[in-house]
Amino acid sequence: METLPFQASLHFPCASISPSNVNSKQRRVDVINKSLHDRLSAVSLKRFPRRLLLQFIGFNSILQGVNESPVFAAPLPEMKEPEVIRTLKLASGVKFQDIVEGEGPEAREGDLVEVNYVCRRSNGYFVHSTVDQFSGESAPVMLPLDENKTIKGLKEVLLGMKVGGKRRALIPPSVGYINENLKPIPEEFGPRRSLLSHANEPLIFEVQLLKVL
Repeated sequence: METLPFQASLHFPCASISPSNVNSKQRRVDVINKSLHDRLSAVSLKRFPRRLLLQFIGFNSILQGVNESPVFAAPLPEMKEPEVIRTLKLASGVKFQDIVEGEGPEAREGDLVEVNYVCRRSNGYFVHSTVDQFSGESAPVMLPLDENKTIKGLKEVLLGMKVGGKRRALIPPSVGYINENLKPIPEEFGPRRSLLSHANEPLIFEVQLLKVL
């Protein structure tokens, strides 16, 4: 049996060309092209790194969630400004702050009041107090709201206060202990001497109004 040359296997006999043959061939070409496109798409998707594909899908979901999630769309909570304690300055040079607003009767000129206080130097060093620093026990003092009996600066601080109120004040020496007979002053020699030794400098009083008598 004679073997045909390779070129002969590519030789096809000529056939007559008609419109039906052309349409049939065109349909087969379209089918082949579509099949080839589908296979290439599938191969490209399979060869696309899975890790990168998942990252892309996840990132896309996050971007979509930002627009849809009510959590991200919720307004930020309103920021509250910290409360600022106002400092008032009187004509005498006394400066004071309301630390606690009282709710009881108001102290007026000429009243007799009961108070607790802590006295310090302007640098913060302790001088005297009606409250024991260790036990917490207090020995309140009675003060007449009369500048001939009580240092003028403290009297000005107490005027207008309500029972239960607390104020912190800086009292200059000109309205402080201008003489040794003015209250409040300790009865004990040591604390009394300590207080009067600082009479020529500004003093800080933290005073609490307990009663109006």
